[in-house]
Amino acid sequence: MSQPPSSTPHDAPSPEWAELPAIRALYERMLLAWNSRDADAFAAQFTASGHSIGFDGSELRGRAQIASTLRGIFADHPTGRYVWKVRWVRPLAPGVALLRSDVGMVPAGQTDIAPALNTVQTVVVVHSDGEWCITQLQNTPAQLHGRPDLVQQMTDELRQLL
Repeated sequence: MSQPPSSTPHDAPSPEWAELPAIRALYERMLLAWNSRDADAFAAQFTASGHSIGFDGSELRGRAQIASTLRGIFADHPTGRYVWKVRWVRPLAPGVALLRSDVGMVPAGQTDIAPALNTVQTVVVVHSDGEWCITQLQNTPAQLHGRPDLVQQMTDELRQLL
């Protein structure tokens, strides 16, 4: 008999894993750059060939395209700010790790999270030239179809971080 999937991987490292603070800091820099509407700082967290898949499924390939596209978005649209909760970080191989986070968005001009904009972010990071960089960012809308209680639970947890 198989076990149901868990939200925390069974092979997740202990909280003492030495690389955990550096990877969390990298992820935080990326989200704070978004919140500051700083396209170049956001893109700087990626490898030169990094890849980002947005909430709407749009793909950005490479640090230059990420920065250029975000510059346009920030110039033409009011953007909300992220609120996040890292669920776990785990090593995949030497110099490669996976981070999983729940993310809420406070729309521009508002003070509360919009549950319809909640996402699950999965980030693959690599260690290169002495530092961690993002090679893949995946935003998946956290619609949780048919489970409004889970959407509410996620939103409530993220609201505590406001």
